[in-house]
Amino acid sequence: MTELSGDAQTMSLVAFTAVVTVTLLLCVMTGPDRDDLDEFYTGYRSLSPLRNGLAIAGDYISAATVLGTGGVIALFGYDGIVLALSTALSLMLLMFLLAEPLRNAGRFTMGDALTRRMPGRAVRVTACVVTIAALLPMMLVQLAGTGQLLAFILGFSGDAVKTGCVLVMGALMISYAAIGGMKGTALIQMLKIVILLGSGTVVAVLVLSRFDWNPGALFDAAARQSGVGSAFLHSGLQFTGGASPRLDMITSELTVVLGGACLPHITMRMYTASSARQVRRSMSWAVASVAVFVLVITVVGVGATALVGRAAVAQADPRGNTAYLMGSRAAFGPDISTAETLLFTTVTTAIFLTVLASVAGMILACANSLAHDVFAARVREMSPHREMLLARLSALAIGIPTVLLAVQVQHRSLQPLVTLSFCLGASALAPALVYSLFWRRYTRTGLLSTLIGGSLSVLLLMPGTNLVSGSPVSAFPDADFNWFPFTTTGLVTIPLGFAFGWLGTVASGRTKAEEQRKQYEAVEGWILAGAVRRES
Repeated sequence: MTELSGDAQTMSLVAFTAVVTVTLLLCVMTGPDRDDLDEFYTGYRSLSPLRNGLAIAGDYISAATVLGTGGVIALFGYDGIVLALSTALSLMLLMFLLAEPLRNAGRFTMGDALTRRMPGRAVRVTACVVTIAALLPMMLVQLAGTGQLLAFILGFSGDAVKTGCVLVMGALMISYAAIGGMKGTALIQMLKIVILLGSGTVVAVLVLSRFDWNPGALFDAAARQSGVGSAFLHSGLQFTGGASPRLDMITSELTVVLGGACLPHITMRMYTASSARQVRRSMSWAVASVAVFVLVITVVGVGATALVGRAAVAQADPRGNTAYLMGSRAAFGPDISTAETLLFTTVTTAIFLTVLASVAGMILACANSLAHDVFAARVREMSPHREMLLARLSALAIGIPTVLLAVQVQHRSLQPLVTLSFCLGASALAPALVYSLFWRRYTRTGLLSTLIGGSLSVLLLMPGTNLVSGSPVSAFPDADFNWFPFTTTGLVTIPLGFAFGWLGTVASGRTKAEEQRKQYEAVEGWILAGAVRRES
């Protein structure tokens, strides 16, 4: 039995209302009370490593990650677990390679980090465009799925009600970003990650208790209930039918590893740490939180298959997006007590809060970039009051079209949009950050070539993938223009992103490269170690 009882639906509705009230109040109370850009963009860098780490983990674990990854684990077993591990590995890559240089080079936005050694309006505007291009698809996925998710939890089915849910949730997310700024959204992320991990851990324990605390018995039961036998516990099930399943799987995981942690709503959290030591400690807490999440989502996802069956998960949603909730409900057994109803309400509230917090963080990242990198950069001396007003108006300018687009696409398969975000992160943002922070001869032409060339190559190849057409679960199941036989574009576009940067730098000429080398050496100590250059 996986249907939600009337009591669970009523308690969920009450909990959702309470969460909205409390989080809006938190945003109003913690938002900037005066025209201070540092407070709005970074919260004065006043968060402790623990709180900042929880906020980073909260931003990183989006609703698409919770629901999508849980679904892939429930439907495809081993492949889904590898995907979950890849998300954790991506954050570890950020921690060890990019976190400190990013914090040292940046101030408020991705544009700040990239123009530390290559100032120029073109770089800022391009960084803003790529930021919006990378985050818009992810925002659309989570907003568009809101109607279906709330319909599943609260038990309604009308399209008009689903559309209303999308509009109301969108208005709330815009409010969080515009009113709360960095500190307000950070508090919501902290609240979300604590509730998500706490409730998820309890559910995972309940799932294991159903199998006498034996993970092997859990996985064996899942394999039996999957309908595919031992294939559920081996790689390649998700990519069966492709031209090269193993290569497709490796490319998909590489795209997640390189792209996940380079998305702008994650990197902006690096600028909120007060020192390099603080960013290291923050990232340690974030990685630990994500590692716990990977364990939880693995147990609950596999538990959904073992307790409910793969066919039932696929019937509820072909992409498995309700698997996490179905697994949580099934963990309680057929007879659910008041205490278990309360716990399930906590699980649904965590998912609801995850959707709210994730999109609010992305809207904030886009709005900050639009206000700071595009509008403020046009004026030599813009007052803090005006720039903050622009940032809040930018939240509206980003949020309103996103909500309206989400309403239009809510009935389509949106998996291509999630993949598009990760591909842009891996093919444009990751090469640009690596080259900008570590390659001395990297030039402005090389940087623009990386950002523009990497993005365009993804946008050109993505329509040809099998996520867009050519299969029953694609975005356009009745069409077939699948000429690129892979799930992601990373196999081609990640090398292209790095190649464009190299070619642009070589095309700049030896003189320009030498100038850039000298400019980089002037700020190298600050970028890599946070050291202030002393004049002799």
